[in-house]
Amino acid sequence: MAGDAKLPTSAIKLATWNVNGIRARQGEVQQWIERERPDLVCLQEIKAESNQVPPALCEMEGYWCYWHGGKGYSGVGLHVSKEIAPQRPLFVHPAFDCENRIVVTEVAGITIGSVYVPNGGRDFAAKIRFLEALDEYAASFQTEVAGEVRQLVLCGDMNVARSDLDVHPKERKPRAIGQLPEERALIERILSRGLVDLGRTLDPNNDRLFTWWAPWRNLRQRNIGWRLDYVFVSSLLAARATACVVQREVGTSDHAPVLARFS
Repeated sequence: MAGDAKLPTSAIKLATWNVNGIRARQGEVQQWIERERPDLVCLQEIKAESNQVPPALCEMEGYWCYWHGGKGYSGVGLHVSKEIAPQRPLFVHPAFDCENRIVVTEVAGITIGSVYVPNGGRDFAAKIRFLEALDEYAASFQTEVAGEVRQLVLCGDMNVARSDLDVHPKERKPRAIGQLPEERALIERILSRGLVDLGRTLDPNNDRLFTWWAPWRNLRQRNIGWRLDYVFVSSLLAARATACVVQREVGTSDHAPVLARFS
């Protein structure tokens, strides 16, 4: 993937959202993008093949759009503003991609990935394999190229609550998938590859910082949830971060968008 190996000099905005069905949430996603105008948009669980994405979203004005989905399950999207990428970037899938769960591109020397980790409920071993492969991928960015440190952004639905702080006390279950020690250990390994959990770094003591709520008993309105959606960025980029907020009031997906800003 070509890039000029330099960080953008202007402020940038990055957004990620598990939409839980792009066709069901077309209007919400369109309005949200038009309102926020992120420079980078990462979407997960689109549940649609590219030819099923609503026309208004398939090629959004002002964006290079890429959809990577299957029939009614999983799928990710990655969209780049033409203001930060005058020419269409190359969108690729790492070798460990399965079920249309990851797409990456490079803009201004920064590799950005939209990631949807398997839930693990049907096949826990597959989830572990995916996380291990994601760790190896992140580790590959620790080597310099032509004397330059390679910058990486991984964002999306990791389907793991990083610690008990990331789960409401009423939802904490030591043997629940998404809270298991072996899953959490893999998230920590990924972060050890020079990455920073931006949301927690900027809001370290917030015990109500959640991004997903089970769709019953008004759990979202009561903010009884889990933090499953993350923005992981290289430390050089983290130093430029000014905000990373959960937009809990946006949309009807069981996940909320996460919006990060960089100076």
